[in-house]
Amino acid sequence: MHDAFVQELVRKGVLYTDRVIQAFQKVRRTDFVHQDLQPQAFEDAPLPIGYNQTISQPSTVAMMLEHLRVEPGDRILEVGCGSGWLTALLAELVGPTGMVYAIDIIPELVDLTKEHLTSYHYQNVEVRHGNGWNGLPAHAPFNRIVVSAAATHLPDALTKQLARNGRLVIPVGGDIQDLTCVEKRADGLLNVEHHHGFQFVPLVHDLRGGV
Repeated sequence: MHDAFVQELVRKGVLYTDRVIQAFQKVRRTDFVHQDLQPQAFEDAPLPIGYNQTISQPSTVAMMLEHLRVEPGDRILEVGCGSGWLTALLAELVGPTGMVYAIDIIPELVDLTKEHLTSYHYQNVEVRHGNGWNGLPAHAPFNRIVVSAAATHLPDALTKQLARNGRLVIPVGGDIQDLTCVEKRADGLLNVEHHHGFQFVPLVHDLRGGV
């Protein structure tokens, strides 16, 4: 089932880079959904993970990773780690010389991500409670930043924490968002491109007892 799931994403054309395909093959979505929902993990649809949040649709995750263009050794900030699936995929892509800093505004989802990652034994991931609008300035700059919740506008803190020649992928908009891809050039200026027609949960501001 898992191999067929990955090949279907390849067939759809949303998954096409060898390294990203390999990460999808190794990191099983079934490990990051509730046990009752595991039969649905192979569907190309978002699934609830509690606290009014979801694990994103697989084709959307594939597109985000393809646009992010992660390289081995990259330092990555992931905003909205949810249940940890994208966190694990990123850890695979950066490899042992890279680092993934994953934050979520909901403490229970921070704990859930840590729990789900236990069986993967990654040494290149740090998961913490934090407000995605603020990023993680203590560990900036980041080669890549990915946000799995919809912002009303492009957060200044995230563009400032993006390294030169780095890339940021974030959904921006109202009920229907653009998947916005930002590249910070070597001169510090930003190139921005938009991909239309996405729906994510909102990137919220309220922080309960964290960083």
